Amino acid sequence: MSDKRTDYISWDEYFMGVAKLSGMRSKDPNTQVGACIVSQDNKILSMGYNGFPIGCSDDEFPWCREGEPLDNKYFYTTHSELNAILNYRGGSLEGTKLYVSLFPCNECAKAIIQAGIKTIIYDSDKYADTPSVIASKRMLRASGVEFYKYESTGREINITL
Repeated sequence: MSDKRTDYISWDEYFMGVAKLSGMRSKDPNTQVGACIVSQDNKILSMGYNGFPIGCSDDEFPWCREGEPLDNKYFYTTHSELNAILNYRGGSLEGTKLYVSLFPCNECAKAIIQAGIKTIIYDSDKYADTPSVIASKRMLRASGVEFYKYESTGREINITL
C-alpha cells in the first residue's frame, strides 16, 4: 500500500495556475491575461500573455484604454491566446486544450478555431454580454470547440520566489 500524498493539485488547477502566472508577466496596468496550451496527454505546449509584439517597446507604445485609436493600447496589443498560439513552434495544435484567465474575444476565437484547439477552460467571463464575446461563443459553438468555466477549488497556493 502506498503512502503517497493526496492533497496534490489537479490538472485543471495546475494549468490554470500556469495561465495565471503567465498573465503576471503582462505590463498592462489594467488587465493581465494569461494562457496555457496543453496537449491531449497533459503536456504544456505553449504559454502567452497580453502585451505588445516583439520589437514594439512597452515604454514607447500606449497602455491607456481611452483616447484616440492610435493613442490607446487596442491597435497595438496582442492577446494572451494569440500570443500562446504564435509562440508555439512545434507544429500542429490540433486537438489541444487552452487554459485562459479571461474568456477569448472574437478575434482570438478565430485564431483558436483555425489552430485546431478543441477545448477552452476559462476563469473569468466578465465581458460575457459584449458583442465580441457573444460572437466568439457563436463561432466556437459552430466550429465544435467546447468551452467550460474553471471551477475554482478555493485552494490558496503560495510560491516564494
